[in-house]
This record gives sequence, C-alpha cells and structure tokens, in this order.
Amino acid sequence: MLEIADLQALCADETIALTGHVLARMRQRGIRYTDIKHTIQTGEIIEQYATDYPYPSCLISSVDLHIVCGIGNGVLYIITAYRPSAEKWEADGKTRRS
Repeated sequence: MLEIADLQALCADETIALTGHVLARMRQRGIRYTDIKHTIQTGEIIEQYATDYPYPSCLISSVDLHIVCGIGNGVLYIITAYRPSAEKWEADGKTRRS
C-alpha cells in the first residue's frame, strides 16, 4: 500500500517521471506541472490500485485536482491528472457517485 509521505518524499523534479499520457492530458486540460506537485504535497490518497502494472498506484485528491501516480525504482510516476467532475464525484471531491 502506498503512503502519502512516500509520495511526497519523491515529489522533486529529479525523481518525478511524467508519462506520455499525463503530458497529453495536462495540455488538453490546462493542468500545470506545479499543480501536480502541489496536489501531491498537500493532497491525500483516496483510492489504492494495488494490482496496477508495472507498479501499484493510487489516486490523490486535493481541492480541485486528482492525480494517479505510482512508485517504482525510486521514481514517482505520474500517470494521469484531471479535475473531478460533479457527475462522477461528490462535492468533497473524494467520494465517487454511485
């Protein structure tokens, strides 16, 4: 299970790897690199994906941004980033709608 403190410890330019997918989504959604770092530094883990490949990952939530990331070989991999929609998430941004 990933811990937020471990993610925060790797939240530095030299240990963050952005996937091609997240780079495309960042451009598409107007999300800045600093937004991603801020979300990791101040957010909380709301879901764990222990069986993701090649590394377990998790969903981090902050006030208005969600980040999916994982740790492998001392690198923090950022998989995707998006703003939670009211259609899929409750007002707290942490609870999925049924």
